[in-house]
Formats: sequence, structure tokens, C-alpha cells
Amino acid sequence: MEKTVYLTREGLSKLEEELRHLRTVRRHEVAERIRKAKEFTNTVDNAEYDDAKNEQSFVEGRIQSIERMLANAVVIDEQTARTDYVRLGSRVTVVDSDGVEEVYTIVGSAEADPKTGRISNESPIGRALLGHRAGESVAILAPGGSFDLTVKGVA
Repeated sequence: MEKTVYLTREGLSKLEEELRHLRTVRRHEVAERIRKAKEFTNTVDNAEYDDAKNEQSFVEGRIQSIERMLANAVVIDEQTARTDYVRLGSRVTVVDSDGVEEVYTIVGSAEADPKTGRISNESPIGRALLGHRAGESVAILAPGGSFDLTVKGVA
């Protein structure tokens, strides 16, 4: 049984666009590289050919990976996500013990990008915040140690 992949509508569109690009553009570019590399010499000890074949494997693997994600995708309804407790799609403002405020959006692992504040519901912080309301303190158990966060707001 495949794992459910939670995506926002934006994330779903990005994956569909990437899949379209890989199928219609990248596949053909790589096939052309392989064809040209074969023209230079035979395929034995042909670094250009080997590199193109490796790229082809990467592209085909990525296509399969995206197809699996899309087959198991569940779109997060961001309008429904706006509640008074933290859930997938929520935008959460938290404060640490030093008074430093952070804003996170809880997304599925396929869309996580901690640098932009998009954290996975499977990450230590994301998992711990789920189900909590504004004003509640949450203990986070992370690989780097444990710490507390206070939920300041949920949108």
C-alpha cells in the first residue's frame, strides 16, 4: 500500500507541470544526447554516452516518482484548513522560550521547504503542533534535542 501524499493545490499544479516537462521536453533532450553520443563512437568507454544514460535513468526515475505521488495525492483544502487548531494547511505562528517568533505552514512532506517556513506534517515540529490551539505550549522532541514552543495563532 502506497503512502498518502498531502499536497496543496499549488503543490499539485507544480508536480503536474514538472511531470509534463519531463515527459515532453527532458525525455526528448536526453534521447537526443544518447543518439549523438552513439554517433561519435561505439558505446564502450564513451563517457558522453554513459553520462546521457545516467541522466535518462534519473529522468525516468523522477517521472515514476511523480506518477506515484500523484496517484496517491490528497489535496489539502486550504479553506477547510482554517480552523482554531493546527492541521494540514494551517499557517501557525509560534514563539520559543527566548521570545523568537516563527511562522510555519503545515504541508505534506512532498512540499516541505523549511527555508520558506513550509514544514512537513511528518517533521518533529509539524507532528507536535498538529491538533494544538492558540495559547497552548507544545513540547518538541527533535534529533537535536527537545524544546518548547507556544502556539500564538492559527490561520
